[in-house]
Amino acid sequence: MSRVIQQGSRFAAITGAGSGLGRDIALGLAAKGYRIFGTAFTPEEITDLQQASGGAVTLTSCDITDEPAVKRWARAVGAQTDGSLNLLISNAGILTPGPIETLPLDSIRREFEVNVFGALSVVNAFLPALRKARGRIVQVSTWTAHLPLPFNGPSGASKAAMEVFATVYGEEVKRVGIDVVVAVAGNMKTGGPAKTAAALARTAERMTPEEHELYGQAFNAFTARLNGMQSSGLASIDAAKRVIELAEQNPPQRSASVGEDADEILRAVRKRSDDEQDALRLQIVGLE
Repeated sequence: MSRVIQQGSRFAAITGAGSGLGRDIALGLAAKGYRIFGTAFTPEEITDLQQASGGAVTLTSCDITDEPAVKRWARAVGAQTDGSLNLLISNAGILTPGPIETLPLDSIRREFEVNVFGALSVVNAFLPALRKARGRIVQVSTWTAHLPLPFNGPSGASKAAMEVFATVYGEEVKRVGIDVVVAVAGNMKTGGPAKTAAALARTAERMTPEEHELYGQAFNAFTARLNGMQSSGLASIDAAKRVIELAEQNPPQRSASVGEDADEILRAVRKRSDDEQDALRLQIVGLE
């Protein structure tokens, strides 16, 4: 790849930039003059976004759970940016829904590998470039990290873990000029609903007759509610605008909501008792 350094250039790296929220963030930042480097899953995503951005976005097929691959990606980006990075959007994530008892531990481990250890690998790989630019990290999270839902344990737990790491990173790197912001996302209309529906269907298909007897009715109610919430959620492009706002806001917020539903949940967690939060969980998933 040829060098792209220009006077006054701003550079951003985004994980999970090939589709959904990450894609809209990439296009939004490109429209503001950033040169974007991101990860994607398929050659089609890479070609599509390069064309849609007029060449302002360069995507790489990179599994963030592969630490050597992440380091190679970070070195390749550094070669394009003189080793400087203004913004890192840690957005990649997966979802493993289902009753915890029925989920293979390897599936839960995989979610943590992506949502936690992969995210840590990316942050660590780009910290030298962020230090050089006195840049900013935006960790995309979810409101279920604050109000965990039945049948959504791995997602809420892994995102909550990454929020803790983001908070600690914030304290450890602020003395060298790096800000860390947690963007707590609500439900969104992205490619996510279709992926979520497929993940829910796989979980239901994998359950044994005994597990269906124990959890089937409640899990079906959860499935219907979750699919409905995502399909009626905030438009991905609007969520992307909010994430970009948080990425550029000065002074930065340590944590902020993305979407009215996320804002409402965060307020409820602060104000409601444990019993009231339990009732809210059941209401949200259709089990009240």
